[in-house]
Amino acid sequence: MDCFHLFLNGLYLAGQAVLHILFVSRLTEKRRRLWYFAAYMLLLSALELTSVRFALTGILPVCAGVLALYAVSRLGMGNPPAVSCLAAVLAFYISQFSFGIINSVEAALFPRFIGSPLLYPLLLTAQALFFVLCVLCYGAVGKLLPCIGDRQAPHMGLLLFPSMFSFAAELYILQRDYSFSVSASSLETVGKHGSLLLLQAMGLAALLCTLYAYRRLCQGLQAQAALQSLSDAAQRQKVYITEAQARYEQTKAFRHDIKNHLSVLDGLLRRGELGEGREYLKKLEAVSETLSFPYQTGNPVVDILLGEKLGLARGIEVEVSISLPRPCGMDDFDLCVLFANALDNAIAACRSSDGDKMIRISAERQGDFCLLTFVNTCSDAPLPPAGTGLSNIRAVAEKYRGAVLSEQSGGLFRLSVLLNVSPPAA
Repeated sequence: MDCFHLFLNGLYLAGQAVLHILFVSRLTEKRRRLWYFAAYMLLLSALELTSVRFALTGILPVCAGVLALYAVSRLGMGNPPAVSCLAAVLAFYISQFSFGIINSVEAALFPRFIGSPLLYPLLLTAQALFFVLCVLCYGAVGKLLPCIGDRQAPHMGLLLFPSMFSFAAELYILQRDYSFSVSASSLETVGKHGSLLLLQAMGLAALLCTLYAYRRLCQGLQAQAALQSLSDAAQRQKVYITEAQARYEQTKAFRHDIKNHLSVLDGLLRRGELGEGREYLKKLEAVSETLSFPYQTGNPVVDILLGEKLGLARGIEVEVSISLPRPCGMDDFDLCVLFANALDNAIAACRSSDGDKMIRISAERQGDFCLLTFVNTCSDAPLPPAGTGLSNIRAVAEKYRGAVLSEQSGGLFRLSVLLNVSPPAA
């Protein structure tokens, strides 16, 4: 029986080491290395031998195990202290509660099999069920808890302190109510361990509920940040629209007065005052320069936006070939959302790439639909997950019964946006 217990302890330590390292590396999105497992297994073995040598039981060996996992996470994986602490506590929290649940079943049911050959396979089955329960709980935590690696999740203290409290309560239960020797069973014992089984199952459920609430909190904070970003973008786009309207009124007034200007210029030329005529012509040219746009698309709001955005694209070759239909059938605000987000992403991608940088924007009209294409240079790194900008572009496309396609190939990123630009029905 001693050899069998030694085998079970070795299996428990090896399985716990593998599960803990896998859980921490997944939670922090760090690459798994073989020496992490070896170092942690060595630390756990040393702690186990020390506990047996000095008859240490209860909270102290478990706390030492948490510190060992913290050291591997902090020094080996390079995780921040708060992240390493939370990951180590959660790993042991789950394994200890899972152990307590299986131990409750063993203490309630296994005493009747003392002396029977069935005891050995039952103990192995209990060990396997312990690992299965740990894997299921680690998987659930991985789905509920966002990555807490270098991009630290906000307000991690909301998780750390409840987890430590429940963890301490579980260690107290294990120390007070369990022994690792199987004794005779009675109805009272079965009832006690049944109550402990329910209590520990509720502890695991409480952890999952806490993580679910935390996940919702993080989603709420992200949604709030996205809403603030949209609000800021909307404010900037209102400025574009206001400026476009002001430019339109100025151009309208200039066109209204152009006959008068031409009359003055004609009079100067008739009198032979060529110098004054040239000066007057330069003034007219200066006024017309202030009213013109570097890019002509047929929509003054888009013209202003292109001029401002692409004016910041220094060192980037820009080619614009767009002619928006009039009437367009699209709201100016939606056009601002589309072009602003597409240009911001294109300029950022160009700045992160090496070599020649290029942005090419074109439009192709087919019936009631217009295909906008944004092509820009980018690095060869994989595309990041879709952010708020691309989501906003998709929302505009869906509003106008269109579609969005993005692809990366050969150092170029292509964004195609199909829109229904038919004028609204009268």
